Amino acid sequence: MKIRKGDNVLVISGKDRGRKGKVERILRVEGRVLVEGINVKTRHARGKRQGEKGQIIQVIAPLQVSNLKLVCPHCGKATRVAVKGEGKSKIRVCKMCQKAI
Repeated sequence: MKIRKGDNVLVISGKDRGRKGKVERILRVEGRVLVEGINVKTRHARGKRQGEKGQIIQVIAPLQVSNLKLVCPHCGKATRVAVKGEGKSKIRVCKMCQKAI
């Protein structure tokens, strides 16, 4: 996966198309990502103890990785990511400006 925790991303499809946010968590097995403030769903939670009232809770739902594009910190544009190997380490490179991310 070419997107990591802490990256800024742009949503390219879905109801939140065009919005930017920061990656909070990555679910690798599912191929999904939690993005701060994007794809917020409403859940109705029942009271856990007798006499306690239920609540309406805002929960961030995960997005497919294919619906996101990484925003380059150097050029500020939504871009694809290339992976280049330098010795034993690999670095991510912006396809627009060719700088390391």
